[in-house]
Amino acid sequence: MEAVTISPKFQIVIPRKVRDSLSLKPGLKVQVLVYGNRIELIPLKEISEMRGFLEGINTEVEREPDRI
Repeated sequence: MEAVTISPKFQIVIPRKVRDSLSLKPGLKVQVLVYGNRIELIPLKEISEMRGFLEGINTEVEREPDRI
């Protein structure tokens, strides 16, 4: 686990290990979520990068008899 310090301008530096492991680049947009007492940063991806990420997912669901 890496620790960072919040600057007087409320900025942080993402540690190199984290940047490298997630392939983060300058200018990348991230979504900021507050989850309980945590802050989560989620990298946003272009829609073109998302193509095929659900390949192989099971799409069969059990349906109620009146919904067939």
